[in-house]
Amino acid sequence: MQRRSLLLAALTGLPMLAKAQDQSPRPATLQVWKDPQCGCCTDWVEHLRQNGFKVEVFESGNVAVRKRLGMPERYGSCHTGWIDGYVVEGHVPAREIRRLMAERPRALGLAVPGMPVGSPGMDGPVYGARRDAYGVLLVQQDGRSSVYQHYAGSSAGGLKPTSGDAAAQTMSEGEVRRVDIRTGKLTLRHGEIKNLDMPPMTMVFQVSDPAMLSAVKVGDKVRFRAEKIDGVYTVTRIEPAP
Repeated sequence: MQRRSLLLAALTGLPMLAKAQDQSPRPATLQVWKDPQCGCCTDWVEHLRQNGFKVEVFESGNVAVRKRLGMPERYGSCHTGWIDGYVVEGHVPAREIRRLMAERPRALGLAVPGMPVGSPGMDGPVYGARRDAYGVLLVQQDGRSSVYQHYAGSSAGGLKPTSGDAAAQTMSEGEVRRVDIRTGKLTLRHGEIKNLDMPPMTMVFQVSDPAMLSAVKVGDKVRFRAEKIDGVYTVTRIEPAP
């Protein structure tokens, strides 16, 4: 009789044990807002997935989400993420996101401003052996930041930077892939942009004058000048390619 009671108690407890196991913690999903034409954003998302992150991608809204989440524009990049209460701006390595989740500092989140070559998503074969030095910044709620992790660079195989007034006047060539009048953005598949030390790629740019967008359409071959203004890659001039 005692053995039957013990067996019944054990069997009765099985559903409760299974339910408890089902309630074990699940990895947080990293939500990402990006432009659908941005190849380096897609490569960064793939980097995260290869490192075990569950990623939910939204193919628009990067700038609006960055503003809504409170990440200052000076830390801006081509995509914005959100995971478990933290903003992740730009090409932040998966390693540092995991560290952030483990340490849980009091902060707004992490940022890699711009698009440094060698960071995850900016490390494809097109860049050769080039690696730019860059810092992963820990950004506070008041906008201040400190270096969370520094990555050393190497100029091997890199492009030669151009400086001075001549650099500001450099024109590059590309093809229009997308025109977004609502957000004032232009997606270009372009060749080398010497003054920005940027290799050929497909890239989303802000435009300095929204009127520029009415003069181009998808498929146009163009010459353009791009500059980095307040941390944002911006087309300041565009014209039909000869």
